[in-house]
Amino acid sequence: MSSVAHVTTASDVAKLELDPFAIFSFPLDEFQLEAIAALNHGHSVVVSAPTGSGKTLVGEYAIHRAIAHGQKVFYTTPLKALSNQKLRDFREQFGSQNVGLMTGDLSVNREASIVVMTTEIFRNMLYAEADQADDPLADVEAVVLDECHYMNDSQRGTVWEESIIHCPASVQLVALSATVANAGQLTDWIERVHGPTQLVFSDYRPVPLQFSFCSAKGLHPLLNDAGTGLHPNSKVWRAPKGHKRKGRSPKPPQPEPPPIRFVIAQMAEREMLPAIYFIFSRRGCDKSVKDLGSQCLVSPTQQEQIRQRLRTYSETNPEAVRDGIHADALLRGIAAHHAGVLPAWKELIEELFQQGLVKVVFATETLAAGINMPARSTVISALSKRTERGHRPLMGSEFLQMAGRAGRRGLDSQGYVVTVQSRFEGVREAGQLATSPADPLVSQFTPSYGMVLNLLQRHDLKKARELVERSFGRYLASLDLVYEEESLEQLRLQLGQLQGVAGDVPWQDFEDYEKRRSRLREERRLLRILQQQAEETLANELTLALQFASVGTLVSLKAPQLRGRVTPAVIVDKLEGPGQFPLLLCLTDENVWLLLPCPAVVSLHAELSCLQVTEMIEPDLQRSGELRHGDQHSGSLALAVAHMAKRHDMTTPQYDLAGEVLAQAQRVRGLEEELEQQPAHRWGDRKQLKKHRRRMEELELEICERQQLLHQRANRHWETFLSLIEILQHFGCLDDLDPTEIGRTVAAMRGDNELWLGLALMSGHLDDLHPANLAAVFEAISTEVNRPDLWSGYPPPASAEEALHDLAGIRRELLRAQERCQVVVPAWWEPELMGLVDAWARGTAWSDLIANTSLDEGDVVRILRRTVDLLAQVPYCEAISEQLRRNARLALKAINRFPVCEAEDLLDAAAVDEELNPATERVA
Repeated sequence: MSSVAHVTTASDVAKLELDPFAIFSFPLDEFQLEAIAALNHGHSVVVSAPTGSGKTLVGEYAIHRAIAHGQKVFYTTPLKALSNQKLRDFREQFGSQNVGLMTGDLSVNREASIVVMTTEIFRNMLYAEADQADDPLADVEAVVLDECHYMNDSQRGTVWEESIIHCPASVQLVALSATVANAGQLTDWIERVHGPTQLVFSDYRPVPLQFSFCSAKGLHPLLNDAGTGLHPNSKVWRAPKGHKRKGRSPKPPQPEPPPIRFVIAQMAEREMLPAIYFIFSRRGCDKSVKDLGSQCLVSPTQQEQIRQRLRTYSETNPEAVRDGIHADALLRGIAAHHAGVLPAWKELIEELFQQGLVKVVFATETLAAGINMPARSTVISALSKRTERGHRPLMGSEFLQMAGRAGRRGLDSQGYVVTVQSRFEGVREAGQLATSPADPLVSQFTPSYGMVLNLLQRHDLKKARELVERSFGRYLASLDLVYEEESLEQLRLQLGQLQGVAGDVPWQDFEDYEKRRSRLREERRLLRILQQQAEETLANELTLALQFASVGTLVSLKAPQLRGRVTPAVIVDKLEGPGQFPLLLCLTDENVWLLLPCPAVVSLHAELSCLQVTEMIEPDLQRSGELRHGDQHSGSLALAVAHMAKRHDMTTPQYDLAGEVLAQAQRVRGLEEELEQQPAHRWGDRKQLKKHRRRMEELELEICERQQLLHQRANRHWETFLSLIEILQHFGCLDDLDPTEIGRTVAAMRGDNELWLGLALMSGHLDDLHPANLAAVFEAISTEVNRPDLWSGYPPPASAEEALHDLAGIRRELLRAQERCQVVVPAWWEPELMGLVDAWARGTAWSDLIANTSLDEGDVVRILRRTVDLLAQVPYCEAISEQLRRNARLALKAINRFPVCEAEDLLDAAAVDEELNPATERVA
């Protein structure tokens, strides 16, 4: 519905004093008044508010204001379908003569006060060489950026940032965005790169939403009264006890989803229709239409209205009617809406839905992206979806975008959002998403060949860098850089503290010392092995010799009772032992009596004189290992033992006197002396120093890595820009930094890889092709169809196939150059559908064309429109042969017919401007 009640012409608007209460026939919300006040103060605005809250009214006020000032407004949208819808709305609201349209292949009433276009067309216009006398933005007071949150789109996001960066500061920007988490950052960035900008934020929904959950048991409330958590009656499903998990799934499957018929019946019973039922696959949408069977959701009167509109549609567009199942379902108020459906059929569905004649539309999430189809209810069939990177849960913003379609302002007192039990998610996941906040906008800015050439045509390298670094991505990175720099400073502080403790340590000497210590440890280990071997060899010899040794013989003992000391002693007596060998009663040099077995003796000093022991009073020791301190009487003998030990070496075990052991012991002593001479030996706590050294190395590495990462994040766009310059120079598009004729031709192109398209067109390989063959090759180099089941009943034409083969060398060289410069830009190559495009260009009927391919009708239209877009650019390219220009015009005329061309009513009451390239405003 139009938000304007009685203003329909430019003259009517001009008579008003721009009082919003005079323009609009209903009370305005606070955020709308705030945005209008900001515009009247000459500021740009960012309006961030829920879907369906009335953001568009701010754009409409900007139109009224510009008309009153005798100025123009450009109204930009992310999608051509949304541009078409806005064109129809504005024509009805302001009069056809006051509204124009610009798309990639046509320009309608471009001098009008309101010109609707996609954001990409606006970006291209900003890059165009505008004459001083005919600047396309000379009379433009404001540019409305509808659905501004599309900056998040991976394919189109760059276009939005370029548009904001290059838009003249004299033009007010009116950015209309769904709720995002970082609207303040977006506003601050626009203010930096464009001029004074005010954020107008609202979380108010004119039509409040009620969330429900549908399982096989029925439809139940999902959230509590406060909307902060699950409803008290919500039952979170849990696997039954004893459930055994099968396969790799980390969690058991949920209960069976309720049938489509059941969900719709539950909603119809509660008067929750009309509804948009979101299903994340085209086949799922079409299957759901069939699953409803013969269920009728409209009254006989409504059915007759649908029948009459369908009859009129069929007479006008006989080839655009979907098969019998869908036409029959439409008569019962049921339809499917997705990218595989013809645009003309989708427009019919949208028209009937807005009239309340279609009660349920099964749609993919693309419908949520801006198309004006408010409903009483939205149904979200699953809370996760398959993507190119695998299965993932829905993001908060995706859920909010779909949920926001519920509730028609002025018609419904409440909107209903129904989440459905699936095999993967249940009430818990539904509650989490329903209460989750919006996601932040992220930058998708990426330099392209066209951007490089367009900037270098107008600016020197320094200014080009300044413009590239004004991107939203660079702004967001700068915010992160502040935090990262603080973290880096903390790491540098830690490193400085450690350097203060151990910074003056000569680490080369420290490492040399550590190596010597390691070697000493190894040599000591080897000494212990040699000692053990010698000990084992001598043990048996000593035991046998002790059987014959007389009392008074001097020996050296080693036993646990002696605490590891090799102790001089004398044998005082031999007692009968438990085995064949005796126990020895010995007196040590410290006057200690011990009763020990023979293996405790490690040296037998038979070469020394025996001591007199016959008069000694022996203690009563009976157990091996038993110990007793001697008295004064035994002390004299102990002194004699000590005297002999001083005169002779009695503290070295006999096995240590083996040649190998002696040599190794000498080697160890030498290493110990060398180690003691090292300066590091006197550095105190070397273990702590080593720990400091290791931490210092870790910090230095972390600081280096973080600095590299910060540099990459801060400069990645510019480094990509420089890499693209290198590739463009390689292919002769730049003479140093000045665009050549080849470069200017590439700069005029639009596509995923402008360089690939430009080189292909300038190669000469396409000049002699028949127009139908030329269209076929253009399809192959400008589109990609990622479908495993792709097939076409039309073989590629031989001449087109040969021409494409001739381009293969250019493509290989380009891909090699990109790989060398670490640049990833696709150079499409899709020969499978060349025959299909050729057949259409030669006049094949639409029904025959669709019968001979696995693609849906909407896919074929999209591919052909991409081809039309490229063909439409050729006449305006500089270094293109006249023959190729002529053939491109003929090919364009051959394939741009219904249902590929725009609906005919877009051209009603408007003249098409033939003389200008609508994408660039350049004269052919």
